[in-house]
Amino acid sequence: MENNPIESNRKRNTVSLSDPLAKTVLNSLSAHIAILDDKGVILETNRAWQTFAANNQMQGPNDSIGVNYLSVCDTVFGDEADDAENVAKGIRSVINGDIEEFLFDYPCHTPDEKHWYYMRAIRMSYDGPARVVVSHEDITALKLAEESLTRREQELKEQKLGLEEANIALKVLLKQRETDKMELEQKFLTNIKQLVYPYLERLKNAGLKPRERTYIEIIDQHLKDIVSPLMHRLSAASIFLTPQEIQVAALIKDGKTSKEIADILKVSETTVHFHRKNLRTKFGLKNQKTNLRSHLMTLS
Repeated sequence: MENNPIESNRKRNTVSLSDPLAKTVLNSLSAHIAILDDKGVILETNRAWQTFAANNQMQGPNDSIGVNYLSVCDTVFGDEADDAENVAKGIRSVINGDIEEFLFDYPCHTPDEKHWYYMRAIRMSYDGPARVVVSHEDITALKLAEESLTRREQELKEQKLGLEEANIALKVLLKQRETDKMELEQKFLTNIKQLVYPYLERLKNAGLKPRERTYIEIIDQHLKDIVSPLMHRLSAASIFLTPQEIQVAALIKDGKTSKEIADILKVSETTVHFHRKNLRTKFGLKNQKTNLRSHLMTLS
């Protein structure tokens, strides 16, 4: 009387590959191969399967012949229960002829290292009872490469986000710096106009000796040299212009003639010419051939 169902299955269902070439080919494959009958019982395995079983101290004989693969899947519990259930369901579908092939990849980690396998179950095409070839291929290297690539992509994404945020912050700082610079220039020019120029004008109109007048003119010229680089914008230059000079400058910029400007402002052409002369002086164009309108066009 047989008491061991696995041993009974071994004696009843053991398949011997009669063709030596087929056996050699089966054993040469790196994948772990098992051939199942229509009940899910393992009929044959290759050398890779048997070596894996021996190295991992699996229960039962290393060749697993006579073990019901589906029953093993059905009894798995814990974290791997869902994967085992999906595998059993897929193999049964192949056995029943519902599908020709079932593919599945799953983790099979040990306490020391991670492992992943790619399982493929395919129905054998031949006249006879249903037979299914199940192969397990170690895809650990591929999975580790995918994990590394995913981590790298995430790192690059985070670096890109960090650079974008830094770029935005830098733009804000540069904009603020430019604003601060403009405010400082504006304040400097205003102070020169309000705190220095009035006294220079008074000194010019005072009864100074020739040498003293020369000193005043030198100071005046040096001040103009200092503020000239700052007066690139009409808004800055307007600090030194009178309200009517600003009107005249705007009309000159628009291409109006002296006569047209005089008519618009209800003043004489002589007054317009006087303002033109002052504008050329204040913009540092005195004794230069630069066209006043052309210069005004360069100012924003």
